[in-house]
Amino acid sequence: MTSIARAEQLSDEQQRAVRAVLVQSHSADGVQALGEAPVNALGATSPAVEHLLATADDGTVIGYASVLPGRDGEPSTAELVVAPAARGNGVGRSLAQRVLATAPTAGVRLWAHGDLPAARALAGQLGLSVRRELRQLNLGVGADDEPLPPLPQRDDVVLRTYAGPADDREILRVNNAAFDWHPEQGGWTQEQIVERTGADWFDPRGLFLAFDRDDAQRLLGFHWTKVASPELGEVYVVGVDPAAQGRGLGRLLTLAGLHYLAGRVPEVTLYVEGDNTAALHTYENLGFEPFRVDVAYG
Repeated sequence: MTSIARAEQLSDEQQRAVRAVLVQSHSADGVQALGEAPVNALGATSPAVEHLLATADDGTVIGYASVLPGRDGEPSTAELVVAPAARGNGVGRSLAQRVLATAPTAGVRLWAHGDLPAARALAGQLGLSVRRELRQLNLGVGADDEPLPPLPQRDDVVLRTYAGPADDREILRVNNAAFDWHPEQGGWTQEQIVERTGADWFDPRGLFLAFDRDDAQRLLGFHWTKVASPELGEVYVVGVDPAAQGRGLGRLLTLAGLHYLAGRVPEVTLYVEGDNTAALHTYENLGFEPFRVDVAYG
C-alpha cells in the first residue's frame, strides 16, 4: 500500500532518495521530471515549499511532488515524479489529488515536462486542462551546422560581459521590468542573482550586457547563457527593458550569446512561452527548431 506524507523539509536521506527516483525517471522517459526550481528547492526549509513523499510498505520512496508558492497572487506550481517500477498503480494520481486538495485559493498549476501521454491521460482523469505552454527550441551550432549570422555592429549600443556585483542592480531592474508578467522569472531579488552567479555553471564571459552608448549606466538588455553540459548550452535568459523595445536588442543579445556558446557546445536550447509570438519569431529566424513542449495543467 502506498503512503503519502507531507514534509516541510526533506532529510538528506530523503533528498538522496528523491534524486534517485529522478535519475530512474529520466532514464525511462528521456525527460527531466522536475524543473530547475523544484530541484533547487529539495533542500529548502521554507514552510511555503511543500514536499509530498510517496512511499511503499517498506519505506522506499517511490514518488515525490513539489509545490512552490506563486508570486503576487499567482497560482502555485506543482511537479511530480513516480519511479518507473511503481507506475501503473495510481501513485501519480494519488500525489496529484493530494496536491489539488491542498491547493491555495489562487489554485495550482501542475507541470508536465514533455507532456507525455501518461501525463495527458492523468490530466484528463482529473478534469484538468492546459493553462500554459512552454516550448523548448534547439539549434545546432557545431562544425557541421549552418554558420550563425554575423554579430551586427551597432553605434548606439555598448556590448560587454558581466563585470561583477556592480552590474547586479541594473540586471535586476531590467529583468523585473521585462518579466513583470512572468510567474517565475519576474520578481527577482538579489538572492536569485547570487544563487546563479555562485552556481558551478556560471561564467561571467557568458553574461552579455547591452548599454546605451549615450548613457553608460543605463542597461538596455542582457543575455544570460548557460553551459548545461559539454554537449548542450542554453539561452538561459534574454531580457530587454520595455522602454528599449523596438531597437533590435533581442536579436543582438541572442546572437552575442550564440557566438559565445558555439565555441563551447555543439547544440543550444532555450525555453519560450508558447504565446510569446515576438520571441518565437526572433528565435525561428535564427534557425531554432521545435524540440519539446512542457505544459501546465489546471
